[in-house]
Amino acid sequence: MREIKRNRAVFLDRDGTINEEVGYLDSLERLVILPGAAEAIKIINESGMKAVVITNQAGVAKGYFDEELVLATHDMISKILAREGAFIDRFYYCPHHPTEGKGIYLQTCACRKPEAGMLHQAARELDIDLTRSYMIGDTLRDMETASRAGTRGILVRTGYGGNMSAPLPNGSGAAPVHVAADIFDAVRWIMTDYQK
Repeated sequence: MREIKRNRAVFLDRDGTINEEVGYLDSLERLVILPGAAEAIKIINESGMKAVVITNQAGVAKGYFDEELVLATHDMISKILAREGAFIDRFYYCPHHPTEGKGIYLQTCACRKPEAGMLHQAARELDIDLTRSYMIGDTLRDMETASRAGTRGILVRTGYGGNMSAPLPNGSGAAPVHVAADIFDAVRWIMTDYQK
C-alpha cells in the first residue's frame, strides 16, 4: 500500500523573492527582507502549510563566499522573521555549479535548480505531498523546478521577475500557474486556490 504524504508546503526561492536580489549576497549587511515577506510567511505558517526555502547558492561554488555565510544568512532571515511572528520550517540550498565551481563544488548535481532534488529531499524529510504544494520564485528556472517536482509554480515580479516581458511563455513546463506582484500577493492567491 502506497504511503500518503500528509503535509502541504509553499516552497520559496530566497533571493528576489524573500529578500532583495543583489547579485551575490556576499555579506549580511546586504540582506534586506522585501516588504510583505514576513507577513506572507506568517500566513503560510498559520495555514498549517510548511514554509520551505529552496535556493541555489552558486557563489559558494565560485568562491565568492563560503557555506558558513549561507548558514549565517539563513539564521539572520530566521531572526528577522521571528520578530514578525513568522518562521521557515527548513532551508535547503545548493552550493554547486556544473562548469564554474571550484573543488568539490564543481559538479552536476540533482539539487541545483531547475533540478527538483531539493524539493524531493524536503518531501522525504518533512512528509510533503508535492502534488498539493506550491513554489514561489522570481525566475522561469523556479517555474521549471516546480514543474519537474509536480508542484504549482507562482512567478513573482520582484527580483529577476520584474525584468520579464509579458506575456510569459504558455504551453511550456516552465509556465507559471499564476503571476503575482510579490510574495505577499502570491501567498494571498495560494490561500484562495488551495481551498478549492
